[in-house]
Amino acid sequence: MAEGATTLPNGMDITPVSQENGRWYNAEGIPTFKIENGVVDFATFNGFRRYSAECHVCHGPDGEGSTYAPALKTSVLRMDYYDFQEIVASGKQDVNTAANLVMPAFGTNKNVWCYIDDIYVYLLARGTDELPRGRPAERADKSEEYTAQEDSCMSM
Repeated sequence: MAEGATTLPNGMDITPVSQENGRWYNAEGIPTFKIENGVVDFATFNGFRRYSAECHVCHGPDGEGSTYAPALKTSVLRMDYYDFQEIVASGKQDVNTAANLVMPAFGTNKNVWCYIDDIYVYLLARGTDELPRGRPAERADKSEEYTAQEDSCMSM
């Protein structure tokens, strides 16, 4: 994306306009990231943590991809948010004579599903080059609303 651009190749505007439960959303209610003066919102920071714990084994560090799984930091720029959720929840298979690519379903894994929006916004921030590789240097504090939503999901 060009510097200062806020519209993804898939047509979605990623400008943060509202916050709910400690997460930022665009005008359409789709999760997005907010980075101000080098400080990453807590959900994006947590997305880095969750991605690093659950996704990097196949998709490579920092969403960069690997020899057997795509670079998610570029996939999320072209993919619809709801398609992203569907693939993570249900998995995906692309089996043909040239490849045998299988993404397992993570819809019942609370360490992924309770944080799916955080992982998504982390990958958006990486894909737009708003967030460099590695652990974010500074992050916003975790809000009480975020903690309450997190506790609710993890206790289900």
